[in-house]
Amino acid sequence: MIPAENIVAAFQGSQITVFAISKTPEVQVFLEALEQGLGGIVLKVEDSTAVLELKDYFDRRKEDNDILSLTKATITQVHISGMGDRVCVDLCSLMRPGEELLVGSFARGLFLVHSECLESNYIASRPFRVNAGPVHAYVAIPGGKTCYLSELNTEEAENGTLYNALLQNAETVALICPSQECGFPKKAIPVTSLQVGDEILLKIQGGARHTGIEIQEFIVEK
Repeated sequence: MIPAENIVAAFQGSQITVFAISKTPEVQVFLEALEQGLGGIVLKVEDSTAVLELKDYFDRRKEDNDILSLTKATITQVHISGMGDRVCVDLCSLMRPGEELLVGSFARGLFLVHSECLESNYIASRPFRVNAGPVHAYVAIPGGKTCYLSELNTEEAENGTLYNALLQNAETVALICPSQECGFPKKAIPVTSLQVGDEILLKIQGGARHTGIEIQEFIVEK
């Protein structure tokens, strides 16, 4: 990531178009470096799957820029229901006023459910979160599809419990792994060097929280 960022910074504002040559399908870093990206990618691969994956990536980017076709509706009833399990969707981006998820009890009609970016007298704003509704509700996902809120997931754990962290794909971002080399109990390993099977250090604690305070409540984190 950092080499790509250095190239984008060096040629920013110039009339020169820079292309990256990649032999792997992981070209997203070149197209998103410093939120600008390079001018394009020359993909040199033998497997056509990598080309199709790149096409899917560009299709998703185009979809993100498409304008939604919305219809006015009128509230006809407000009803307070009983208790139920709800889903909060936490994103890796800060949402602004007017940004939301499309959620509804029926796939044929999805409501714009606003993020928690608005200020409140009761609790600090969480602009990365949408309190999206009950587990049975539909939510719009890329590709013109829907799924149930309960189906939103990161990755499935094959053995044991799954934990997840989203970090920048950069050489300067590292996790801590146990090591007895050179007499030191811990060492840092860049996320760009992580491989499946690597061991890292983790603090495990209760997941149910309210305003940061651990509470006894049913919760599933995915």
